[in-house]
Amino acid sequence: LPVYLFVGDERLLRDRAIEAVRAAALGSGIAAFNEDKLTAGETSVDRIVSAARTVPMMAPKRFVFVRSLERWDKQKADGDDESADDGGGTPLDDLHEYAKAPVDSTCLVLVATKLDGRRRLVALARKQGFLVECNPLEPNETVEFVIDSCAERGHEIDRETAALVAELVGPELSPILDAVERLSLFVGGKNPIDDEAVRQCVTRVRAADTWAVVGAVQNRDVAAALATLKEAYDPRDRGLPMLGAIAWSIRQLAKYKCALDEGAGGGEAARRAAAFSPSRARELAARARALRPRELERWLTVLAETDLALKGSKRAPDAVLEDMVTRLCRR
Repeated sequence: LPVYLFVGDERLLRDRAIEAVRAAALGSGIAAFNEDKLTAGETSVDRIVSAARTVPMMAPKRFVFVRSLERWDKQKADGDDESADDGGGTPLDDLHEYAKAPVDSTCLVLVATKLDGRRRLVALARKQGFLVECNPLEPNETVEFVIDSCAERGHEIDRETAALVAELVGPELSPILDAVERLSLFVGGKNPIDDEAVRQCVTRVRAADTWAVVGAVQNRDVAAALATLKEAYDPRDRGLPMLGAIAWSIRQLAKYKCALDEGAGGGEAARRAAAFSPSRARELAARARALRPRELERWLTVLAETDLALKGSKRAPDAVLEDMVTRLCRR
């Protein structure tokens, strides 16, 4: 298309899409003669429109890339309290006018993290089909991203392990991709990526360990929970991956319990909780039946407070985690 407007927080997939558009626009042409990369707020809108109207040289199209469009949206917001309709000759208004009748020999790519949906440029992009919304993936989509990224490198990974990776490393996709790369190098060849690989490369806590902690907490067995905690704790990472793994297990239980409370059957509840193995589904069912009223709510509160303490407190991380376990075990 002669114009694209990319809006959203998800950068990895956005950048891949923009690179595909760039390759299609420039073809085999000489990029040095036909490409401009500009930044809103540092470059005038007249310079952008002029670049877009320039004739390509030895290439099918010119490629004009403009980042940080939200700067102009923010300037308008900070400058007055009027409606978001930018009809007063703002840079976004000038781009809207260009986009109504763009030059076919140029591909203009406009990028913003966030733009007011009431802007005329956004409305035109949505109406004419050149708006590309780059929203963060939903949890299930993130799990699929992990599975696909592993498959691209020749590795199988079961859905529960993929869900654990997504929970520990996500929701941003770039760190997930980095974790998958490390896991791929660790297992090597075409070997599957399993829970032990995640334990070695992402966090020392295995899924079995986290469920052992949850089980000990449900049984009010402080000694067993602290023993598992001590075995898996790694002082190099301040306990954050371990907290993330425990939180993932408890959130999985919460999703299962909420699905049951909403009238879902056991199979549907397991699907919503991303528990894809029969053994995990049975374990969730047993733990859900043993839950006391409001127990999950209290657990999640304790986990949130522990997260804040690990990131902002001067206390030793292992002491913070031990305090978390004793609080979780308390009636």
